[in-house]
Amino acid sequence: MKERSSAATVVSHPVEADPRWQALLSRDPRHQDAFVYAVKSTGLYARPGTATRLPRPENVEFFACAEAAEAAGYRPGKRAAPAQREAAQAEAVARACRLIEASERLPGLPALAREANLSPYHFHRLFKTVTGLTPRAYAAAHRARRLRDGLASAPSVTDALYAAGFGSSSRLYEAADGLLGMSPADYRSGGARQSIRFAAAQCALGAIVVAESERGVCAILLGDDPELLLRDLQDRFPRAELVGGDAAFEQRVAQVVGFVEAPEIGLALPLDLRGTAFQERVWQALREIPAGQTVSYTEIANRIGAPKAVRAVAQACGANRLAVAVPCHRVVRHDGALSGYRWGIERKRLLLEREAARRSEADA
Repeated sequence: MKERSSAATVVSHPVEADPRWQALLSRDPRHQDAFVYAVKSTGLYARPGTATRLPRPENVEFFACAEAAEAAGYRPGKRAAPAQREAAQAEAVARACRLIEASERLPGLPALAREANLSPYHFHRLFKTVTGLTPRAYAAAHRARRLRDGLASAPSVTDALYAAGFGSSSRLYEAADGLLGMSPADYRSGGARQSIRFAAAQCALGAIVVAESERGVCAILLGDDPELLLRDLQDRFPRAELVGGDAAFEQRVAQVVGFVEAPEIGLALPLDLRGTAFQERVWQALREIPAGQTVSYTEIANRIGAPKAVRAVAQACGANRLAVAVPCHRVVRHDGALSGYRWGIERKRLLLEREAARRSEADA
């Protein structure tokens, strides 16, 4: 009996001699993060604690981490732990982002999908879920960022445009208004030759500075000190021609102040929104929130089709320069608590309380 028992313990495959095989058989949770195992017959990998049918030893291959398994061509199994699956997906998207950023021309969707071991359809959907942008929009945003950086440091506009990936100057100038809000030469000179009218005033929320470019209202800034608000405006366009508002512009400022006092009346003025494609999608979603209502950052992320981009939504709210007109004050935490506001939490609280009171009066 002892001899037969001893013979029964003889391994039939080298994998069975690996200590990780015993950990896999025991499904011991202590080994959950120690390694991953891949199944050759399915092309999938998983953690040892995953509740899946045990594979045959000859079909098993062990790896130190998920990245190593993916490098060998395996994909995460459907029953993989959510955190593991999300980490693998985030890494796949991060690799695609690095590939896009390192390429002179945008790699085709099939090539990006192959790099992630996914079909083009699933890769496109995953990329947009994680980043909030399509691969093409991400590439455009990256090129715009390279252009802005290049215009600030390159010897000439021509050098900057080629370094940013524009094949010709005509393509750059066609896209310049949307990317920069002005011509490349004007941007390079810090907004020189740009004429921006401005005026400071007082409202129920404190000091307010309103500025307008040729495209529309480009800043509505709130604070305690109008001098600090003017410095903020100057920092944005350090060499622009800032022109104190005349009598006609004072009327425009009065219109904006009236809107800030009662946002429900609306603001029938053109806005000069200057941001990335993602920021502008967030800002548009904010403008669709009715006065007297609030939504969470998660809800905004869902509305723009980027449910995992909650942190990026919060950053876009922080980058908003058009107070109340782009109502980032109507975004709160998932539990309803107030979070950061560019112009102060107390102003956010006051805005929301006033809007809620007016909505209650209207509904009464």
